[in-house]
Amino acid sequence: MYSESDLQAAVDAKVMTPEAAAAFRSHIASVREAPGADEESFRLITGFNDIFVSIAAVILLVAVAWIGQSIHTALAGAFVAASAWGLAEYFTRRRRMALPSIVLVLAFSGGVFATMVGFLVRHGENIFGNDIGETTGAALIGAMALITAGATWFHWKRFMVPITVAAGTAALAATAVALVLAVTGVPSPDGTLPMILVLIAGLGVFALAMWWDKSDRARQTRRSDVAFWLHLLAAPMIVHPIFHLIGVTRGDNIGSGAAMLVVAIYVAFGLIALAIDRRALLVSALAYVLFAMTQLFRTFGAVELNVALTAFVIGSALLLLSAFWQNARAAVVGFLPDNLANQLPATIRTTKAVAHG
Repeated sequence: MYSESDLQAAVDAKVMTPEAAAAFRSHIASVREAPGADEESFRLITGFNDIFVSIAAVILLVAVAWIGQSIHTALAGAFVAASAWGLAEYFTRRRRMALPSIVLVLAFSGGVFATMVGFLVRHGENIFGNDIGETTGAALIGAMALITAGATWFHWKRFMVPITVAAGTAALAATAVALVLAVTGVPSPDGTLPMILVLIAGLGVFALAMWWDKSDRARQTRRSDVAFWLHLLAAPMIVHPIFHLIGVTRGDNIGSGAAMLVVAIYVAFGLIALAIDRRALLVSALAYVLFAMTQLFRTFGAVELNVALTAFVIGSALLLLSAFWQNARAAVVGFLPDNLANQLPATIRTTKAVAHG
């Protein structure tokens, strides 16, 4: 019910001593047989009231969007953005409710972007239409994404909701990709160039996430929550372009060589996930490895049970990895140079050593 950031806030407010907080963390780590950092804790729901308020907020936001749409297309997004900010003043700034805060951040960012799109809508044609052109359309998307990023920055300064940084970063990544496409003007019917740009942007987001992670190796502050959402954003931006470029998403069937490559890439993602103690890459790539394993079992003759065998192998492997995550992670980190390992989240051994002074 309480996150690490709440515990640290209690220490900062002198509600409890740092020693008491450290003893509490050590106790929880011993009970769970894992340090708090390995749990990837983040605040999503503090109680059922979070779900209740989130449902009510979504209903209200849909209503104001509908009303705005009936007046002018742009007002739908404007009304949503304004309402989301106003609701955040109470439910985020005063009540500190987790799930409603996430919903309101996404609604605000989407509302800001939708407002600008609404001004460009004329007689059912949008910015992707032929009248404007692909290059100009990409430039407009980049400009609107940049303005959205600026709006999310003001939201972050006001409310400090961790997911806001990821929302703003996504807008900046969209700005970069759109502007490069507008400048180059290179046609890419198969989507290769956009995917390469998304991959590069994803690696940049991943680097930013690691920067936030590095600043809180014990994962006890809001900075760790910010890193969590950035990793969640970076993972699909890295995973999907890689598998698209090797042809996994372009047909119903792939060869055994490509399937083996997918499995090898997934194993590499697993090693990276263990090293950085984040599971987002494994989750984002799960659909692709399931597809590849199904193709492999079909190639080797297990046609009738290929899906069941795939589910059994992958499910068992992930459960074993989860059960022995700390041991596997300690082994992976042990192979890394000390200067690199010292920048990663602490393993269970180092965490216990710190906890016991």
